[in-house]
Amino acid sequence: MRKIYYLALLLFVCISASSQSQNNMSYQAVIRNSSNNLITNQAVGMRISILQGSAFGTEVYVETQNPTSNINGLVTLEIGNGTPTLGTYNGLNWANGSYFVKTASGNLFLIFAVSPL
Repeated sequence: MRKIYYLALLLFVCISASSQSQNNMSYQAVIRNSSNNLITNQAVGMRISILQGSAFGTEVYVETQNPTSNINGLVTLEIGNGTPTLGTYNGLNWANGSYFVKTASGNLFLIFAVSPL
């Protein structure tokens, strides 16, 4: 009986350890040029900013990434894994109001709402 108890405890600890949330935020976008054509199978320089307070708020974190688009023009990245140029991602206090994500690629700027954690 004692072996079963320890085995169940070990299993619970392993499952708990592997289910911890990651610090990064998944992000996907379809990349198009100024003629609205998909940019496919190309490296795309992106600038990701976390804004505090509103869609036009203060930048509290900025990073750059260079993902490669797929055949459908889709890029997938994790915000927090790029090269920081302002602030630290782990230093963000998500309980301190609303935050917004602004992405930039070339001259295109898109703004999306992000719920605080």
